[in-house]
Amino acid sequence: MFPSNLIRKKFLDYFKKNNHKVIHSSSLVPQNDPTLLFTNSGMVQFKNILTGVEEAKVKRATTSQKCVRAGGKHNDLDNVGHSFRHHTFFEMLGNFSFGDYFKEEAIYYAWNLLTKDFQIDKNKLLISVFHDDNVSKEIWKKITGFNDNKIVSVKTNDNFWSMGETGPCGPCTEIFYDYGNNFKGKISSKGIEGDKYVEIWNLVFMEFNQINKNKRVNLPKKCVDTGMGLERISALLQNTHDNYQTDIFNEIINLIAKISKSGNNNSDNLSHRIIADHIRASCHLISDGVLPSNEGRGYVLRRIMRRGMRHAHMLGCEEEIFYKIAPLVIKEESKAFNELKMAESLIIETLKNEEIRFKETIDKGLKILNDEIKKTKKKLSGETAFILYDTYGFPLDLTQDILKEKGISVDLNNFEKKMQEQRKKARLAWKGSGDTNTDKLWYKVFDNFGPTEFVGYDKLQTQGSIIQLVKDDKSVNEISQSDKAIIVLNQTSFYGESGGQIGDKGIIETKNNKFKVFDTKKILKIHLHYGEVIKGKFKNNETVNLIVNKNTRNKIKAYHSATHLLHSSLREVLGKHVAQKGSLVSDDRLRFDFSHPSSLNDDEIIKVEKIVNKIIDQNDKINISVMSHKDAIKKGAIALFGEKYDDEVRVVSMGKKNNTLIFSMELCGGTHVNKTGEIKNFKIIKQSSVASGIKRIEALSQNDLLNYKKTIKEEKLLLEKNKENKSINEKQINKEKNLTLNDPSKNIIKEGVENSIKFYLRTIIDLPPNDLPQLLDEIKNEVNSEIIVLFGVHSNNISILVGVNNDYVSKVNAVDLARKISNFLGGKGGGGRPDFARAGGGSDTKKLSEAYKFIENIIKKL
Repeated sequence: MFPSNLIRKKFLDYFKKNNHKVIHSSSLVPQNDPTLLFTNSGMVQFKNILTGVEEAKVKRATTSQKCVRAGGKHNDLDNVGHSFRHHTFFEMLGNFSFGDYFKEEAIYYAWNLLTKDFQIDKNKLLISVFHDDNVSKEIWKKITGFNDNKIVSVKTNDNFWSMGETGPCGPCTEIFYDYGNNFKGKISSKGIEGDKYVEIWNLVFMEFNQINKNKRVNLPKKCVDTGMGLERISALLQNTHDNYQTDIFNEIINLIAKISKSGNNNSDNLSHRIIADHIRASCHLISDGVLPSNEGRGYVLRRIMRRGMRHAHMLGCEEEIFYKIAPLVIKEESKAFNELKMAESLIIETLKNEEIRFKETIDKGLKILNDEIKKTKKKLSGETAFILYDTYGFPLDLTQDILKEKGISVDLNNFEKKMQEQRKKARLAWKGSGDTNTDKLWYKVFDNFGPTEFVGYDKLQTQGSIIQLVKDDKSVNEISQSDKAIIVLNQTSFYGESGGQIGDKGIIETKNNKFKVFDTKKILKIHLHYGEVIKGKFKNNETVNLIVNKNTRNKIKAYHSATHLLHSSLREVLGKHVAQKGSLVSDDRLRFDFSHPSSLNDDEIIKVEKIVNKIIDQNDKINISVMSHKDAIKKGAIALFGEKYDDEVRVVSMGKKNNTLIFSMELCGGTHVNKTGEIKNFKIIKQSSVASGIKRIEALSQNDLLNYKKTIKEEKLLLEKNKENKSINEKQINKEKNLTLNDPSKNIIKEGVENSIKFYLRTIIDLPPNDLPQLLDEIKNEVNSEIIVLFGVHSNNISILVGVNNDYVSKVNAVDLARKISNFLGGKGGGGRPDFARAGGGSDTKKLSEAYKFIENIIKKL
């Protein structure tokens, strides 16, 4: 019997022996295709090579690629658990040829590996080919000795692969295994179907370029793209028809059965299978930087997690179990994918928090659903499905999954109508990965001239040759005074915006001509200098002088180095689960987004600041070296989840820990100071919540921090001066305020918990409206509530103040809540920030008690 780890190793070693370069799996988040939700096949990381956009660095490659098929066009989620061989996450073993070998070698490699190395009985194998591909058919006959009965010609497009209506395409040939007469299956010109025959390996021969519907031409470089699912070949080589009975899943299912107390390992148990598959997918997605949310990839992850968690609930699990299973998945699968080990604490923390949140609402949601099931026989209303989704966190798939067991469907049209209404009020739906769908113009420039050589790490002034001028999105030969344009050069000292660091500013000039650079961006590997001609004119092929703004660059360098120190300090204080989720490194501040379930308390902020400032005071030299990606990871360098790196990477190291260990080591292409002391100082000035489980810190250093402190000091002095001038008036106001706050007849307070959210509601009579914000701050420090609403009644007018804990602003926006309350009371408007807002509430004080109930109902539905 072949263990799955050995199968993977033998596959990769086999192709390595046959001169293929072993390439590590790319991230599940596609880096070069904004149309894809997840990486769903082995060819995704090579798409630009296969389409001719990029030149291949190697002619032969082999991979074991992580894939997810859940959501979007490629979606196996509904089949998971119900079939022997469908999964949300799977590994695709593959070999690739980029203009090197073609059909005969590819077929030989596959056949030889299966029948010789894996010792599969050739009489149990059969082949499908595209009906027009006689070349492949004859090669198969020659290599295998099979006759026409074992080589099936298929007339459907299942055996012809294409990227779309145009582009590279070609016939496929597939290898099937015959599991015998205990299973049903049939062979016809439409394909090979049923459980009797399982597709093991698919070989795609890209030999054509589809120009339009009616025209197809030969590709100048023919390519091979093959894929074999590790789970399926493991089942075959471990003498089972069921992927869930392989060593990939056995231990996971054993642990699920033990923790849930639901009997011995039983791969036939639907819940066991679903949980095992979904925990595996969840771990890999989180390790590649995807976190549960209400949109895009995060929403698909939440669907997968909650579907699995619902089955844990069905098994009678009262406590969270996903985070208890994750260490086993990480231990086994990190042997091939070390990124799982690196993200272990983040994975466990995310799974635990998500399951806690789901358990808070699942019972209420299931009660509503079961009540509706009793009332309906065939179709659940779309409105009910939407309430379950919007209020109780039931993804539509989860509701459909539960109803499927009862033979009930959902009114999808009505559900979608409700979703559209919500989208208008809330954020826009996901529109791709956020990667730039680069204009054809830049591909053309890249093809003609290659990447821009960046020489700006050491030089702020250099010379370059203009290779392309662009004005109004079109190539031009000349730009003149007042023209806003883009200049592309053969080499540059201007850093192009990437890795969170903003682009450089400065001047491009000749003796009599000057172009002011406002910004520099990087597309593909081309640096684009955006700016305006402020004197004279510029032409293609002209040699120019480049002068980067030194002061701006130096400030950016300091903020970038400070960002690295902040990242490592957060990991030191909060834990190794902290991972960068985004950043902005500018010339006047830094912003850092990171994974963590809650905001930092005062002690944690002080600890982080002390650590950063200590490293700054050490004034150690910052070391920058170039090494292989593999060696950098081995040394402990931090790589960003989901980021695509070249084989050779730039490693930035700074600071000492315990006088010997390096404090911060990251893969980074940005610019940095020479010594940590050049950062000068560091202070966190703001923190907020970006989304569930993602926090944001903003910080200052250098003169920006000194100016900030000066401004704060001046404001305090001004306040003290005003207090002296109004001391008598202040005493009177405070006297009235204390009388008001201590008078029960002028205070109506209600505290409670709804939907696991603590709230605090209070009405104060006769307190001037300008004093309410200060009172709100005082209450925030005194009570531990997520939502605080104050009603101030003064001179027969109602003022509304809403405060929301930063950890909850992604769930409830203070401005939205203030406006809803204002509308209810007959008031108008409302404005502020997501965590603080105020609005007018009209003058109908009789409705205040009803307003309390109104707010509680809103919180119930969050």
